[in-house]
Amino acid sequence: MIYFKTYEQRKVKEFQVDIESVCIILLTKKSDFKNEFLFLKKINMTISRRKFIKTAAISAAGITLIPNMNAQIGIESEKEKLKRQAAKIHNRILTLDSHCDTPLSIMYDKIDMGTRNDVYKTGSKIDFPRMKEGGLDASFFAVFISQGKRDAESNTKAKESAFAIFSAINNQLKKYPKLAEIAIVPDDAYRIQKSGKRAIYIGIENGYAIGSEISNIEEFYTLGARYITLCHSKNNDICDSSTDENGPEHNGLSTFGEKVVIEMNRLGMMVDVSHISDKSFYDVIKLSKFPVIASHSSARAICNHPRNFDDAMLKTIADNGGVIQLCVLNSYIKAQAPNAERDLAQKALREKYNNVDDMSPEQKAQRMKEWRQIKIDYPEEMATVSDAIDHIDHMVKIAGIDHVGIGTDFDGGGGITGFFDISQACNITYELVKRNYSAKDIEKIWSGNFMRVFKQVQGITQ
Repeated sequence: MIYFKTYEQRKVKEFQVDIESVCIILLTKKSDFKNEFLFLKKINMTISRRKFIKTAAISAAGITLIPNMNAQIGIESEKEKLKRQAAKIHNRILTLDSHCDTPLSIMYDKIDMGTRNDVYKTGSKIDFPRMKEGGLDASFFAVFISQGKRDAESNTKAKESAFAIFSAINNQLKKYPKLAEIAIVPDDAYRIQKSGKRAIYIGIENGYAIGSEISNIEEFYTLGARYITLCHSKNNDICDSSTDENGPEHNGLSTFGEKVVIEMNRLGMMVDVSHISDKSFYDVIKLSKFPVIASHSSARAICNHPRNFDDAMLKTIADNGGVIQLCVLNSYIKAQAPNAERDLAQKALREKYNNVDDMSPEQKAQRMKEWRQIKIDYPEEMATVSDAIDHIDHMVKIAGIDHVGIGTDFDGGGGITGFFDISQACNITYELVKRNYSAKDIEKIWSGNFMRVFKQVQGITQ
């Protein structure tokens, strides 16, 4: 901000204006007013004092001051200062989203990753242009497999579906080699960041893709998968889910699930404990030789949902050396009022499309379309960025600053007011700055903590 505080200073014949937003404060001899204000936005010009005053059509007698203008100016300038500080931090550090379901948009909505898509028209929340716009450097694209029947034929179909999603991701990367690049090891993200491109890692959501064959884990690892979320919304052969309507089946991790965790440890593959039941979580913690990740979960104390972690689990993941990544799915951030009509509509949709294994790609696309329509017809009360950071505050308080990160779940349900798609990622950093998180701590939250675990797990094979 530029200030002209005295009449003598005001005598300058011309001045250069070349900043985003300035407030010129003029004091005159002829007026009893102490402050006269003119705001200039986004200008770059040299202007004479005479022309400036003439063009602005101001006079000492003609200006009406806004009450408490000084206070308002102070508030605005502080906000802009924090935004600049947040942008500086955001642009300098490595920013990583540990979980998005964007491959679903690629597969079924035919979203082109090299195009800037309109979230309100397409439903798509991530593409390469918006990653750049939002300053997101790296992302884990999920190979998501919806839970189906657990027999040999269905397991084969699940594996084939996984292969198709791997191919869809790689095809987009081959199509836009100047925009993004596949990432395999932790250091890839930093290297790709320097090139100005986006780093795309791959994770598998739902160990159902493994079927009953342990050897499939190494096959997926060879294709680039660096974590597996052990289950999804229903129990599978590996473990119990936190949200299966039928309750627990294995009382935690199954015998087969134990073999899965051991094999993932051997390969240097991160074990993802999001979605799994509390008992499954403790079984994994007890068995795993290495820290675990929760790629997209939040704090149960702030929003009482079984998908979130209670305080005991937060303390346990800290003791394990792992990390929990904030999920910005609305109903995991903010408790929702009961809505019987929405619940019935969702139940009817699940019953309509109850056989995932036999669905065609067109049917899967239609199911997604109808699911989104239910969200429109029965809208939830939207959480805000501030609500989301309340979760981070709590998780940091309980688990510590070294065990918290961010996993949006975009294109799989994630999205809140102020962080509705990835182009708004800096709003997270801004809120953290507002709450006095240091640049060092913000870097830990955005990538440092996750990368520490990633390196530890990978280190066993190096």
